[in-house]
Amino acid sequence: MGGKALFSTKKSRLVAKFFPRLAALETDYGIGWLPLGGYCKISGMVDESMDTEYLKSEPQPWEFRTKPAWQRLLVMAGGVLFNFILAILLYIAILASWGSSYLSNGDDTRIWADELAVDMGFRTGDHIIGFDGKTVNDFDRLQVDMARGRARTATVVRGEDTLTLYLDQSRLPEVLQDRGMFGLALPFVVDTIPPSSPNYGCELRRGDRIVSLDNQAIQYIQDSRRLLQNYKGARVEARYVRAKEDAACEAGCADTLTALLQVDSTGLLGIYSAMPPLETRNYSVLEAIPAGFKLTFTTIGGYIDDLKLVFNPSTKAYKSVGSFIAIGQVFPSSWDWFRFVNILALLSIMLGVMNLLPIPGLDGGHILFVLYEIITRRKPGEKFLYVAQIIGMILLLALMVLAFGNDIGRLIR
Repeated sequence: MGGKALFSTKKSRLVAKFFPRLAALETDYGIGWLPLGGYCKISGMVDESMDTEYLKSEPQPWEFRTKPAWQRLLVMAGGVLFNFILAILLYIAILASWGSSYLSNGDDTRIWADELAVDMGFRTGDHIIGFDGKTVNDFDRLQVDMARGRARTATVVRGEDTLTLYLDQSRLPEVLQDRGMFGLALPFVVDTIPPSSPNYGCELRRGDRIVSLDNQAIQYIQDSRRLLQNYKGARVEARYVRAKEDAACEAGCADTLTALLQVDSTGLLGIYSAMPPLETRNYSVLEAIPAGFKLTFTTIGGYIDDLKLVFNPSTKAYKSVGSFIAIGQVFPSSWDWFRFVNILALLSIMLGVMNLLPIPGLDGGHILFVLYEIITRRKPGEKFLYVAQIIGMILLLALMVLAFGNDIGRLIR
């Protein structure tokens, strides 16, 4: 893409010598000096290459400009369509192979509210039912759904009361930049103590709940992390509750015991806490097909909502726009097929939706002009298309500068 080709199947002597059939094809395959993504130049079409030499000659029957409007529409929609088809196939494969899992936002699920959440009226220990009257079933989607829906109210359970919180719309930019408004508030219930832990072999058992450290009450594990920073390398007295195993004991009765625990140099006890079970569903191949379609269209809808936020300056969501640097950071440091396929499906959807934007230079811009021609039966002039391409390229370059600028800024910070 851009300037003269670095490599071309038609202009390469090696290709002509060893692969004469490839060199003789009507389609020329090459690598440009600026290989920024895939690019296909169609003969007889005003596109981002800004090549107008063909306008000086008579239209030829094989050129794009001589084809019926409906054929040109199918050609321009083909790339986007196959982006979505790939996403559907990938999601079907994911659901058939791994199923779906999520952390249920059940009645017992409580939030750990960060500073922004507290400022907006939430409190640690709240159970968030949903926003604007809509229930949220996936705990990890609480902040996402609140931001995408620009929620005005939140319904929460606090103690024995059900409250309605009115959300300040002016805080939306902060919500979009906050990486974790709603953490999962976990009681410090012991799950396992690995051999590498400084407390391996201590009297704690699975199911014990630590309720205080050095006589300071702990309701959630996040409370302990803050306290333990003051005991690095030292010992701390822990009080914990253990359910009685006596068959004659009534349900809920327990013993309160104490233990002296070692804190490591990083301020941790080396104890894994119990996590709530995930809601999991397995799919057969036949069940995965409709579920894959549904997941694809749900993801498309969510990404469109994200774009609406980006194009609304008041939300400042444009600050989250990233380039291939941000995309590269999304991939895990070690190979993981599940995450890789998930990211690949999401990127395919993002590319498809972005290409549908009605901006000259993108497929959506070409589709817009063809639809105009079909509706009005008037074909836009070649010069008009040329000027539109220039405007579109300026907009795309500005978007690219914004994305790179955001990534560089994040790297510096």
